[in-house]
Amino acid sequence: MNTQPLPDLINQAQQLLTQIRQHPQYQRLQFDCDVTLGDVSQFFNTLQWEAAASTVDVEREGFFQ
Repeated sequence: MNTQPLPDLINQAQQLLTQIRQHPQYQRLQFDCDVTLGDVSQFFNTLQWEAAASTVDVEREGFFQ
């Protein structure tokens, strides 16, 4: 299981999405689908916002589960 924080994983995914969008091979593709890279980007933006809003700092002194 991946132990990276979710916000870090989301940032990595957004960076990959940008690389895909800018890749010449992707730009030459001609296909039609219901979900666009813009939709995926918006999903990650929303996910990032939700993850940040629900982040609990478990490193703080006195935090017990």
